[in-house]
Amino acid sequence: MKKYLVGIDVGGTKCAVILGQSRSNQDGTDDFAFVDRKCFATNTYNGPEQVIGRLIAMVQEMLDRFEVNREDVMSIGISCGGPLDHKRGIIKNPPNLCGWDDVPIVQRFEEHFGIPTYLQNDANACALAEWKYGAAKGCENVVFLTFGTGLGAGLILNGRLYNGANDMAGEVGHIRLENSGPVGYGKAGSFEGFCSGGGIAQLAKLKVLEKLQMGIHPEFCPDLQSLEGLTAQSVASAAKNGDKLAREIYADCGHYMGRGLSILIDILNPEMIVIGSIYERSGDLMNEALYAALQEESLAISRNVCRIVPAKLGNSIGDYATMSVALHGGID
Repeated sequence: MKKYLVGIDVGGTKCAVILGQSRSNQDGTDDFAFVDRKCFATNTYNGPEQVIGRLIAMVQEMLDRFEVNREDVMSIGISCGGPLDHKRGIIKNPPNLCGWDDVPIVQRFEEHFGIPTYLQNDANACALAEWKYGAAKGCENVVFLTFGTGLGAGLILNGRLYNGANDMAGEVGHIRLENSGPVGYGKAGSFEGFCSGGGIAQLAKLKVLEKLQMGIHPEFCPDLQSLEGLTAQSVASAAKNGDKLAREIYADCGHYMGRGLSILIDILNPEMIVIGSIYERSGDLMNEALYAALQEESLAISRNVCRIVPAKLGNSIGDYATMSVALHGGID
């Protein structure tokens, strides 16, 4: 009998429902194949009840369309930004889901479908995906960094997903690297401030403003009117086209990435650090400064056993994350 998995990706901008079919490999490991995917704009102002109701309806429609009975679904996996309580299945007012206060999302799905349902923090779910199916497959001690709009981490320690005392493990973006600097995670000079999409944009605006006030007009941002439109992506494009200032901005980001990674390497002693999103696309602009900082800041004996690699699952990592939570449960 065919067995299916359902994945739910809950985000502040969009939500997605994924249907997958589980399969067993010859080596004894479990795997899956994607069957279908649908998404919609979250519109958080509608509140959790309407969004969850739409997710439930979308799951049911997908099951009906592919003629999948509920008893043929092994489990449902939900990936969502924290804070949350994965053991109780409750979302606890993430910053990108305003008004989602103590929402018992797992209970809602289990009551409606009668299918075991699991919830995980999105960074943890992505760490699980890269560990099981991506760059870190076969490793025992892994740090996964999101490095997108913000900076969060998922930790695989001694072959287990590590959640911490109350699901707050991996909030590395809150580490302060300097007394002042770009603001991230509500803290100036934080790891997230220097190493995130928003942080790179802040760095760029500061450096470009200095140039403009000196009468120098960078090609990628020639005037004050262009300043607000600066993004990590636009700076990366300029850097890859050889713009000196843009390359300096990414080198600064790389330096602080190296300093932050040094802390993780010295404390956690991972064999691999997998970095997603911006690093996948623009790691070449950071690596020289990143590795120089690692050389200065981290213990050689720990640094030498740790590989730093871009995430392998690319834009599909969110889908893999939900399937991983469904297939592997809460990983407790």
